[in-house]
Amino acid sequence: MLQIKSLTITHRKDLRTIIQNFDFVLNRGDKAVLIGEEGNGKSTLLKWIYDPKLVKSYAEADGIRALQGELIGYLPQELADEEKEKTVYDYFSEQLMFQETNLYELEKLAAEIGLPSTFIYTDQKMQSLSGGERVKIQMARLLLVHPDILLLDEPSNDIDLSTLRWLEDTINRFKGSVLFISHDEMLIERTANRVILLEQLRRKSMPRVTVANMPFRTFMEERQRAFDKQKQEACSERREEKKAMERFRRIEQTVESDLRNISRQDPHGGQLLKKKMKAVKSLEKRYDRERGGMTEVPEMESPITIRFEHQRPMPAGKNVLEYNLPELIAPDGRRLAENVCLKVRGPNKVCIIGDNGTGKTTLIRKIAKELLPRQDLNIFYMSQNYEETLPFDRTPTEYLAPSGKKDDVTMVRTYLGSMKYTADEMSHSIRELSGGQKAKLLLLKISLTEANVLILDEPTRNFSPLSGATVRAVLKQFPGTIISISHDRKYISEVCNTVYRLTSKGLEKDEKQAIAWMVR
Repeated sequence: MLQIKSLTITHRKDLRTIIQNFDFVLNRGDKAVLIGEEGNGKSTLLKWIYDPKLVKSYAEADGIRALQGELIGYLPQELADEEKEKTVYDYFSEQLMFQETNLYELEKLAAEIGLPSTFIYTDQKMQSLSGGERVKIQMARLLLVHPDILLLDEPSNDIDLSTLRWLEDTINRFKGSVLFISHDEMLIERTANRVILLEQLRRKSMPRVTVANMPFRTFMEERQRAFDKQKQEACSERREEKKAMERFRRIEQTVESDLRNISRQDPHGGQLLKKKMKAVKSLEKRYDRERGGMTEVPEMESPITIRFEHQRPMPAGKNVLEYNLPELIAPDGRRLAENVCLKVRGPNKVCIIGDNGTGKTTLIRKIAKELLPRQDLNIFYMSQNYEETLPFDRTPTEYLAPSGKKDDVTMVRTYLGSMKYTADEMSHSIRELSGGQKAKLLLLKISLTEANVLILDEPTRNFSPLSGATVRAVLKQFPGTIISISHDRKYISEVCNTVYRLTSKGLEKDEKQAIAWMVR
């Protein structure tokens, strides 16, 4: 059992409290998902639970973390730089249980996550692996120690569809307790039996934590129903209160007018009016008391809002891409695929899927390199590695309004506000932002351009489940062409109309199989 008592966490830089007086108990068998908008402190909370020292450099934390001898296994969102420099074998060797685990168990574990057993002994560096391969290796090393509690920060990022199914099964079969963060709504729906929602209300000045002992979809539906019901009751009470106050003011004004106009020769009438005014004041006090007991107007952190307004439609017959590549070679010289052919016409929305390590990111980079010089197209490329496309040393405002003109800056700050940026965050360097905030920035950049072709490598991977539906809707309505890579099953099913699978033999149209993966 893991118990948290009276936890408050405050960021040092902007003195913003992200969690306040949080109490929580994680029992054996719990599969709890931690959700909330980007920048609300999900990763910080997970780090603090694992080791409070991990957040000391940037946050003040005050609270009690109680364990009863349980062993915690922690999967960070990002592998540390020193870990990236290690070979896969060295990375495993540092885990003491690795030496005590027999070959059969290692082979079984490798097979479960879709890696050859020899991969564990390779001298390939961790940083040279695909994002999905790194997650698989980290999970494998984590499970070797047989932890009682798993803390997983974005384990679903970058892993392929088959490994996503393995991850779902692993979480569901795990006999201990799991607390995880994920943006994959389908993974959450299929695994979580508890939900912890971190919100920042009133322009991120008031933190709120909600704990619900129910599946995610049920929680979202009940949360919305409760919000709508409370809002309806609050509005109804205020309408009735307004009518009552209007009647009261008319009575009060009438009595005041009569008091001013009554003749001094009518003392009896004056006494009656004074009594009437006293009754009016008593009525006013009663209304004040009743107003204090009215249903509160509910507050909820709304999802992001964004629209694509400047983008030009792609003509249906326009030849966007006719790509033929005899060989797809990895940066390290490995041959990944042969005879890669891709034709895209008109406002098609294409998604490329495939196992980790097959070269999807390598391929989409090559496609971007070929399309970007085209003068007849307006291209926007969103890399999986945000550092490739974002100027990390600039602020969000500087990136979106490079002219620095007052009107441009004002407009951009309004847009950033609609994406849940605080005034402080608008002035932070992009380097300091969370992965989700960087993804929002790229989405905003698209909305400010006239792009009619989007090349997107994992476009939804860092958006919270609260904003995921908004992002998918805006991409679905995009009037141009989208060429993308994704493992997000909801994105594939809701946005894309053509799906290809990348294998060693090239691109194979895979629409039916991809959909089957999603609904099973």
